[in-house]
Amino acid sequence: MPELFRFPDPVNETSARLVAAFVVFEAVVFLVVREGWVLVPLASGFLARVATGPTLSPVGQFVTRVATPRVEASLEARDPEFRSRQVPGPPKRFAQAVGLAFTASASIAWILDARAAAVVLIGLLTVAATLEAAFAICLGCIAHSAIWGCADCNDISDRLRQALVEARQEAEVGAPAVTPAEAGAPAMH
Repeated sequence: MPELFRFPDPVNETSARLVAAFVVFEAVVFLVVREGWVLVPLASGFLARVATGPTLSPVGQFVTRVATPRVEASLEARDPEFRSRQVPGPPKRFAQAVGLAFTASASIAWILDARAAAVVLIGLLTVAATLEAAFAICLGCIAHSAIWGCADCNDISDRLRQALVEARQEAEVGAPAVTPAEAGAPAMH
């Protein structure tokens, strides 16, 4: 039974980003259709991931068993030197708990007919999940590092700088990728 409630440490960053992409999708669906039932899979997914990592989360299972292997195989085919990045588990679990707090609060607000509050909470969640999915910027991890410290998380500013450099390059048509060293950041771990 204790194994059931084990959160992975380390966490595959590709998997974390793909889960975040699913969260963005679910949150956008809520923001578009404005139906309270959409909050149920969103909140229950966060609850499952906080409690057991991907074990009891349908999205977590799909991502770890199907999506991540395919995405990483595709990345390796394009770049034979690609290696999946492993990141600390505790900050990711904290980030999932923050997501649970936002979705549970939005659910309660919706039930209490405070629809605007629910929309604002899910809007904020959408922004945070988009940053994780698109740029590997985990606001929950940043908060975890600020509160408890994390030796593996202390390179946040370097990773933020690298993410901004990569985002600028992707905006330029045909721009070659810059390595972390070229961006003035240490190699990502």
